[in-house]
Amino acid sequence: MRLVHHSRRAWLAAGSTALALCVLAGCADLPVVQRANAVPAQGQGGNISAQARAELAPTGTLRVGVYRGSPTSLVDGRDGQPAGIAHDLGHLLGKELGLPVRVVEFPRVALVLDALKAGQVDLTFTNATESRARDMDFTAALVRLELGYLVPSTSTMKATGDVDHAGVRVGVSEGSTSQATLGRVLRQATVVPVANLDLARAMLTRGELSAFATNKGILNEMADRVAGARVLDGRWGEEHLAIAVPKARPAAGEYLQRFARQIKADGRLQAMVTRSGLRGVAQD
Repeated sequence: MRLVHHSRRAWLAAGSTALALCVLAGCADLPVVQRANAVPAQGQGGNISAQARAELAPTGTLRVGVYRGSPTSLVDGRDGQPAGIAHDLGHLLGKELGLPVRVVEFPRVALVLDALKAGQVDLTFTNATESRARDMDFTAALVRLELGYLVPSTSTMKATGDVDHAGVRVGVSEGSTSQATLGRVLRQATVVPVANLDLARAMLTRGELSAFATNKGILNEMADRVAGARVLDGRWGEEHLAIAVPKARPAAGEYLQRFARQIKADGRLQAMVTRSGLRGVAQD
């Protein structure tokens, strides 16, 4: 009871601070805090040490960083309830450990990663790149996801090889791995950073982008909401998605490696993938 009361005071204080910042800065990149599971479920603890538990949730609440629009992070499920692998992983882990869970939503993935690096959230699910591994620790990869392009109905492009031509404007999420990679790979097309996925859909619809590049999980979600849009054949790479935690939490990382292996082996990971509606998983 004392832990829950402390968590409630901390949440109210965080909300007051966010409101003050909102007035000063216009709320452009403030996270949306979604309170959930305020009273901890009574989990078994999974043979976790006191040190690992303290590292996983140093505030007493497991804070899960997400961004909306990706089935690997946060979407609306078929039942209308929040879904997504990061979202569901956080709630499953909280239940296993008997910890309250707070989902913290950001406009785009780069801001989730910034929050994780700063220790403002405790866990997310994201592409485990070599550059990111310098700033955060990952479990073994759990999902392989194809990278591709989404084009509007007016496009004559058929496959990924058609994209790199003069005059082609390729949107990417600002601060994403796609921005860094395609900025090096594309020789003639122009890479256009976009603040969030809602804006990307609008720019495709208005003809301001020739294509949008990211993983096919997100692209298929976008295609459902942009009339006539389609995902091009082929892929320009893969993402290897894993559970990520801040650096300097070794006991938490060791526990999560075991947790990741277990949920992959017993089918709980696949249940999250199915519930999220994730498409574009690499099959080879």
